[in-house]
Amino acid sequence: MSYTVGQVAGFAGVTVRTLHHYDRAGLLTPGERSPGGYRLYNDADLARLQQILFYRELGFTLDETAGILTGPQADALGLLKARHRALREQIDDLERLAEVTERAMELQRTGVSLSPRERSEVFGEITFDLSYATEAELKWQDSAGHRAAMESAATHSKEDWARLMGEAAQWRQELLAAFDAAEPAAGARARDLAEAHRQHLARWFTPCPLDMHLRIADDFADDPRAFALVVPTSQQRPGLAAYLRTAVRANAEARGSQEARHEQEARHEPESDPHPKGEIEGGGNR
Repeated sequence: MSYTVGQVAGFAGVTVRTLHHYDRAGLLTPGERSPGGYRLYNDADLARLQQILFYRELGFTLDETAGILTGPQADALGLLKARHRALREQIDDLERLAEVTERAMELQRTGVSLSPRERSEVFGEITFDLSYATEAELKWQDSAGHRAAMESAATHSKEDWARLMGEAAQWRQELLAAFDAAEPAAGARARDLAEAHRQHLARWFTPCPLDMHLRIADDFADDPRAFALVVPTSQQRPGLAAYLRTAVRANAEARGSQEARHEQEARHEPESDPHPKGEIEGGGNR
């Protein structure tokens, strides 16, 4: 049985122009012609068209499709394997993007509950990069501390954010002053500033153990988007993020050693005598 180009276009869900293009490209030449010279497709042509559309759906070019249909079976299998690998990679990428999108939507639901105008008033030059925020959400999604911080952020009022940012601005000026004065990154002043930042996080977001603070400082030094959350780009200096990370590490080491000493002293401290000497002597004289 033969079919006209219009009928085949309707069967296959393609345009007549596409079928004409396949014919000119030598990919699908109808096996018959009508007395008037019009293209007529037989069952074998329809089967070949089905193969062409299958490979097109997989993303193969017309040249690649022609090679598959005319080449050895081994070549077709190799091309299909390669395409399968590429499709799996695309699927993985799309799944990752879907997850990032979900996290971004979650972030918008649980993040800072301020209008755009209020954000501008409160945060000023401090910018919250959504790409970094979503990456951080994925990175710390299993962290109870991160979840607690996000929950705290969602409850802050405009007045809370104003106080928080004022406190942060004061700390930032002291950090810049220490850096500009070439104070040692591991010195007492820089360590105090590192501890002040840790206490700031604990006060406004979530308890911040020393190891968590170290990870945060690593992010500041490794990712400019993270550091822009504490120091606007216009106020940054080369090496400032690394300076803060060194100060955080020095503070963690100093406080870790201090805590270890206190624990050691507590273990070796003698137990208090429930019978003071005077009381025993007094009891013996009675």
